[in-house]
Amino acid sequence: MKNLKKFGLLMMVAMIVAFAAACGNGNNSASDGDNKSSDGGNKELSGSLVISGSSAMQPLVAAAAEQFMNDNPSVDVQVNAGGSGTGLSQVSEGSVQIGNSDVFAEEKDGIPADKLEDHKVAVVGMTAAINPKVGIDNISKEDLIKVFTGKITNWKELGGADQKITLVNRPDSSGTRATFVKFGLDGATPAEGITEDANNTVKKIINETPGAIGYLAFSYLNDDKVKGLSIDGVKPTDENVQSGKFPIWAYEHSYTKGKADGLAKAFIDYMMSDKVQNDLVPNQGYIASSKMKVERDAKGNMK
Repeated sequence: MKNLKKFGLLMMVAMIVAFAAACGNGNNSASDGDNKSSDGGNKELSGSLVISGSSAMQPLVAAAAEQFMNDNPSVDVQVNAGGSGTGLSQVSEGSVQIGNSDVFAEEKDGIPADKLEDHKVAVVGMTAAINPKVGIDNISKEDLIKVFTGKITNWKELGGADQKITLVNRPDSSGTRATFVKFGLDGATPAEGITEDANNTVKKIINETPGAIGYLAFSYLNDDKVKGLSIDGVKPTDENVQSGKFPIWAYEHSYTKGKADGLAKAFIDYMMSDKVQNDLVPNQGYIASSKMKVERDAKGNMK
């Protein structure tokens, strides 16, 4: 009888030990599963992401953000413009997670470029844009510089309408301005004119002002409200940008402060995905970086 009691007691202890081990294994499995989810498994993304900067880049990023939020209903992405300088300053300060820019961070004074990580998500072509009633289609770079520096003041001097030239510029913080001045005007400083801080506003003013000329990204030349000019006989097309024939273009950079992580990394990974690069990028009027046959560095050297 004693032996039976002892055997029963041993069996009970064995069952308790086995149950405890099973519970421990269950907890480990759950922990592994949580780790896997946090590494990008099936865990649903959530939270808020604030992006600011280049207005030339805004239509693309806003469209991508809308698709990203549709795919991830618990995520809120806010896309603000303000210019490349603003985007670079704010991401450097940590007030936004992503700063968009048409220029390399190294080109902007006061920006700690070594603390930022560059993600080249696309390429944008830019050109001089005029009121359609000006009456020209092409301009030499030499004459373009003369127009923007105030040496040519009436379109009749270039075979166009007898209209006074009205310049529409962007502020100094604008990456579009920096790109146009560097590659369209060979560094010449534009004369005084109307100054606006967004491509949409610039387009509206050019459309409503006889004799107006400004500069816009190709993505804004999608109707007959303004006319994009050829330069030295080279048309402002994606193909001519890709081959290096058309001179005015820039990378569309998304910068993060240090290595991208969390929601910022998830969004940038989405921007670089085939879904965006092969579909959304060209549909929005941009060029996928992978389609370029030439490259530029921060100093403007092309190879």
